[in-house]
Amino acid sequence: MAKVDKISGSKVRIEIEVSAHHFEHGLDHAFDAMKEDVEIKGFRKGKVPRSVFEQKFGVESLYEEAINHVLQETYINAVTEHGIEVVAQPKIDLDITKVKRGEPFTYVAEVAVKPEVTLGEYKGLKFAKQSEEVSEDDIAKEIAKLLEQNAELVLKEEGNLENGDTAIFDFEGFVDGEAFDGGKAENYELKIGSGQFIPGFENQMVGMAIGEEKDINVTFPENYQAENLKGKDAIFKVKLHEMKVRELPELDDDFVKELDKEGIETVDDLKADTKKTLEEALVTKNKNERVDFAVTEATNNATFELPEEMVEDEKNRLMDNVAQQAKQYNLDLETYLQFSGVSKEDFEKNLRKDAKRSLSYNLVVEAISKEENIQATDEEREAKYQEIADQYNMGIEQVKAALNDSAVDSEVVYRKTIDFLVDSLIIE
Repeated sequence: MAKVDKISGSKVRIEIEVSAHHFEHGLDHAFDAMKEDVEIKGFRKGKVPRSVFEQKFGVESLYEEAINHVLQETYINAVTEHGIEVVAQPKIDLDITKVKRGEPFTYVAEVAVKPEVTLGEYKGLKFAKQSEEVSEDDIAKEIAKLLEQNAELVLKEEGNLENGDTAIFDFEGFVDGEAFDGGKAENYELKIGSGQFIPGFENQMVGMAIGEEKDINVTFPENYQAENLKGKDAIFKVKLHEMKVRELPELDDDFVKELDKEGIETVDDLKADTKKTLEEALVTKNKNERVDFAVTEATNNATFELPEEMVEDEKNRLMDNVAQQAKQYNLDLETYLQFSGVSKEDFEKNLRKDAKRSLSYNLVVEAISKEENIQATDEEREAKYQEIADQYNMGIEQVKAALNDSAVDSEVVYRKTIDFLVDSLIIE
């Protein structure tokens, strides 16, 4: 028997009574689980009679296993019976001194549950009209990027090193007058201003001439990956051998042909193709902005309480995903963050923010789908199965065997609800 009381919009208190009969079954389970590891002289392992076991160890020796068993059973039964959508492990309050064989006992489970969402305004939200045209300036900028991507490095034989130039140089670093591992290279190639080196290094190279030697004074950052160099002052002896500059190709039909793009032979062809690509990208960008606005506003206008446990679980899930990505590069999470230039504290703070946003969006969209009675049709479900099959190059029956209709329907309903919100926007 269970009694459920709501503590808040995202937490409930469940008072559960365990009957003497149920606890006796728990003791039976505990004995069956424990007897396999018990050895008593005169009996084969696992064959000791219950009475002998209790005489030697006492029935209380079964209590811990029995209590764990009946708590798990009765808690799951209570949650299922009352239709409670839990989102975390429960906090159990039980006075074990009151648990006795042949008597019922009561315990309390406090658990975070799926929050109740009170919707605010979500239909007919006003949204500023977006630009739907690609300008000649947009096309020119995109082609300029293409020219930059195809630029060649050529020798700069006169003048001094400038930002944007590529330097070919030797260097050797010293800390407290001693050379250190990894601090020396010959004919190293570096684009000045790229920020690849320690702060201050590249700026001090600006103005150097070919053949010039120079001492560069820098301080390693406190978050530098090499522990022995963090915060240390260093001197790098540098000798510049060559300078190179990027030379852009001429925008003509010959350049276009060298791109070897199907159906693109002339500069006019390239401009038309670039315009088409930009228009497609603009359509996608505009739609994404409308989606983000509609969902964000609907979420901001809704009222609900996210359980701390729910946020923490989602944050940990996101962290596990990043750790798996790092593992693909044979890095642990800490090293991966060092290379990314992000502290563990900032990383977890950002993940927590992402977790709260993701959970909030999902809760509100689900609440709207229920309010508007948005459901998946048989045809939409079948189309989604086919989409997944095509995406993973699988047969549709394989996908159906791996997934269930409920999961697929949830995805369909989520997308339909997003479309509903976007379609209801009032464009001004």
